[in-house]
Amino acid sequence: MSHKLQIYDTTLRDGSQGEGINFSLQDKLMIARKLDELGFDYIEGGYPLSNQKDAEFFQQAAEIDFQHAKLTAFGMTRRKGIAAEDDIGMCALRDARTPVCTVVGKTWDLHVTEVLRIDEAENLAMIADSVAFLHAEGKEVIYDAEHFFDGYRNNPEFALKTIQAAASVGASTIVLCDTNGGSLPEEIAQGVEVAIKNLSIPVGIHCHNDSDLATANSLIAVQKGATQIQGTINGIGERCGNADLIAVVANLVIKQKQAALHDDALQHLTELSRYVYEIANMNFRRSQSFVGTSAFAHKGGMHVHAVNRIAHSYEHIAPETIGNQRRILVSELSGRSNIVAATTKLRLHNDPQLMTKILERVQELESNGYQFEAAEASFDLLVRKAAGTYKAMFERLHYRVNVETDTAENPLTEATIKLRVNGDIEHVVAEGDGPVNA
Repeated sequence: MSHKLQIYDTTLRDGSQGEGINFSLQDKLMIARKLDELGFDYIEGGYPLSNQKDAEFFQQAAEIDFQHAKLTAFGMTRRKGIAAEDDIGMCALRDARTPVCTVVGKTWDLHVTEVLRIDEAENLAMIADSVAFLHAEGKEVIYDAEHFFDGYRNNPEFALKTIQAAASVGASTIVLCDTNGGSLPEEIAQGVEVAIKNLSIPVGIHCHNDSDLATANSLIAVQKGATQIQGTINGIGERCGNADLIAVVANLVIKQKQAALHDDALQHLTELSRYVYEIANMNFRRSQSFVGTSAFAHKGGMHVHAVNRIAHSYEHIAPETIGNQRRILVSELSGRSNIVAATTKLRLHNDPQLMTKILERVQELESNGYQFEAAEASFDLLVRKAAGTYKAMFERLHYRVNVETDTAENPLTEATIKLRVNGDIEHVVAEGDGPVNA
């Protein structure tokens, strides 16, 4: 096992910049506590100058007794022509009551001359002044080199000068950012190697996913010597998102045998992923690697037959390693192995004729438009009927569904059902959001 890596989470800041994501103050505090429980090393809470919610977050979070994580405030370098001690952004970082501040500065000369419209010397001074000011205030300072890989590609000499400026005045770590998410793994590898060669302090990586390479780029950066990995839970973030720390950590620990987070954190990754999805009011990504509900779901008959004999024949890891579980799907593509696996919980004997009968019935119904993948109760009823163990709990006598609008032109659904339950007639009516809900 190698030296332990630093896992830096920016879900509460970079993740909140994703489209449709808006964490409340309580949301942010809840996520921060959960990350600390699992052993995340740094939790970036936000930008204290940007809005009142982030400012209040840092005040309340300062009262939390984090057992492991270091709370981090994020901000930009001082503005041009203003001393660091007079810059409101610098002062907000100083006053955020966090042990760590992360400062982002320009590395790409395009941004220096065309966006900020300053000369290179002033940009270097802004970086050095900002890091030195916070370091003198007793803060651990992490420097995020924005657009490092684009900057190095365009002007290598200047890009290296920017990170050396931060390192020379007290930065603890230089984080190389693939801000546009357009770099390929070989470019990440080269950039990390060059940065390490020209620095005497640790190097980190911060990848975006615009080329669908954020996980791969984070892993290659670690292989080349990066010791801090920044990202978000589930990869949420601006545009196409950030490196997904769920996948990054799982790959680092399981595949590359790196040390990261608490020893037992791995088995809670699925729980963490879904916890953040729920707080963010987002739908789970079923096909998400490692933790998605489809990550270990098997549908093809040949696959299921093999998995039932040797699990790793079609699974790259054991699902329980990261707190997930195997699922056997039933559909018209199923073989007898799917049916056997799916009926195990019903304690039916492995009767080949019964399994064939059930499979043929599933295929017949699916050819007529039915789907059983997400309808486990319907499949259970089908099995019980085929096995002769079905017992009707009620008899449906009559039902009617009306879909109309009320006086305010709002949609309204009303369902009326008449049943016989244990010999008694029940006749009920209810309203709902659509026919099924009603």
